[in-house]
Amino acid sequence: MALDVQTKDCTALSDSELSEMADLCAEGVTRLDIGYLSKQREEWVLVTQVFEKGKLMGFALCTLERIGGTPALLVGVAGVRACAKRDVVLKAVMADQYRRALLAFPDEDVLVGIRFVNAGCFDSFRGLEDIVPRPGHKASGEERAWGRRLAKRFGVEGKLDDRNFVLMGIEGPSGGLDYVPPKPEAVPGDLEDFFDGLDVEAGDRLVAFGWAMAEDLASGKLTK
Repeated sequence: MALDVQTKDCTALSDSELSEMADLCAEGVTRLDIGYLSKQREEWVLVTQVFEKGKLMGFALCTLERIGGTPALLVGVAGVRACAKRDVVLKAVMADQYRRALLAFPDEDVLVGIRFVNAGCFDSFRGLEDIVPRPGHKASGEERAWGRRLAKRFGVEGKLDDRNFVLMGIEGPSGGLDYVPPKPEAVPGDLEDFFDGLDVEAGDRLVAFGWAMAEDLASGKLTK
């Protein structure tokens, strides 16, 4: 699969590009329409798009910013088409964003925060350290505080249960990463447990984050 990966300012997105994104979202569970995506164009800074033979296969709207002084890569809305090589598309999306993070925050560890719709979305965190939530780990007070900070940044302050990092009771459309792995049956059951009781079609999400370590960004481990 020959992929064309492009990243640019969200403000440069055309209505036709937003329409393509909405069509891709219509195939998943988020069902985000062009009206919602148009508003998100103003909320986020960068958009990464992955094409195959001119067809949009995946995208992500993100921003690189500091939260309380900590470098952060936040993915607001993302989707990957359910193609045979969807894992490759997801990796291409994240790798390009990690390259931007390396340029923005050289020699610094970067927090990566995304809302997930299913356990397969943890694929986007491959190569990250200290992922929260994770099986068998009780979140510290600081990690719970990070969950609250991310929920606020995602515009859903007060909706997070910081004991399990679940967002519930969202009114209206909800962003996040819409992705189904090539082999859903291979996803570990202890990751699936995080999504018990969630109604993702109604907007419930899991807030997750991990750390892109400076040495992994610089070495190319995350950017290739």
